[in-house]
Amino acid sequence: MMPYAVIALAVALGLLAFVLLLKKHPTPASSDRAITWKDSLWPNAAQKQGDQVIAVIAESVPDAVLFFTDFGVIRYANAAARELFFEGRPPEGQNFIRLIADAPAPLREALLGESDRLFSMDLNGLRETYHVSRRAFELEGELHTLLTVKHMTREISRREVEVLKRVVRLISHEVNNSLAPVTSLVHSARLIAKNPEHAGKLLRVFDTIEERTTHLRAFLDGYAALARLPKPKAGMVSWSSFLGHLSALYPHVNWPEAPAHAGWFDTVQMEQVLINLLKNGTEAGSRPEDIEVRIATREDGSVEFDVLDRGPGFGPEALKNALLPLYTTKESGSGMGLSLSQEIVEAHGGSIGLSNRPGGGAWIRLVLPGRASDKSQDLTRSRLTLTRG
Repeated sequence: MMPYAVIALAVALGLLAFVLLLKKHPTPASSDRAITWKDSLWPNAAQKQGDQVIAVIAESVPDAVLFFTDFGVIRYANAAARELFFEGRPPEGQNFIRLIADAPAPLREALLGESDRLFSMDLNGLRETYHVSRRAFELEGELHTLLTVKHMTREISRREVEVLKRVVRLISHEVNNSLAPVTSLVHSARLIAKNPEHAGKLLRVFDTIEERTTHLRAFLDGYAALARLPKPKAGMVSWSSFLGHLSALYPHVNWPEAPAHAGWFDTVQMEQVLINLLKNGTEAGSRPEDIEVRIATREDGSVEFDVLDRGPGFGPEALKNALLPLYTTKESGSGMGLSLSQEIVEAHGGSIGLSNRPGGGAWIRLVLPGRASDKSQDLTRSRLTLTRG
């Protein structure tokens, strides 16, 4: 997998080509005239070789790279972007914002977000994960947006195998740490039982055995939660009851008014998800009064939850790994909260997206599909293509 340094180099070279090109052939900022890669050839033979080198680099980048004007007009998309979004066809000159208006919600939210984010969605029955990087820059006095979309599914699968191995090692280590003293204590208990004058020591032995077995049970239950997560029992949600319960647990969090439309999800499971996210925010250092929950609903019961805090936010590494089991940046964290939340949301047929809040902090968006099964099926069958009706 090509490092981001190479991608950045390719992008920089590509932008340099466009700067020089536009100085010779400027275009109005609001123009929708199609500008293709072929149009960007240098105007004289002496510079043609430089263009060919830049084209080779930009077109060979494995990640999808495209940029568009402040008006949404696509100025350039490399080969990976054309294949991922536009079925191989050149999109230059089309309006990117209009193209993504009807895209599935997870894709639309990720591409229009204000910061880097990780998102997942079902494509042809498989769960695919992507990382979106968004940067703004000025070209010839006009604001542009650069998007880089990296396919993360294979990388995450590889890391999940590593996580699984780590889980096995951790469980084995923890079980052995508990069983070794228990075995020793059982042996001591047998010796005490043979000497009635020491019977008083048995109570302390049994207390220690109970403490170790309780600790081991709690440890294993944390990891078993993912495996035995029940299928969600979605139903009509009373917002007054749902929000009332959560606001009683976190009274200082900024809660929204009850939404206009009823939600459709498993209240017990989604309460647990929001509790996990609020707990993460406070443990990351955000004050409860700086945490905000937003809820948007539609008539079909579909819901978007936004949980925003003022903690340190996600670093580049955390943004890629935060949804992996056992990954945590907190000293005493278990690394299970976000993984369990993702399992619950995806069991509802929804998606979870991670990004950073403008001004500092984390921004987590949960999208639940609602009652209409057709929408869920459309999302499952959808591709990332933005050009198909």
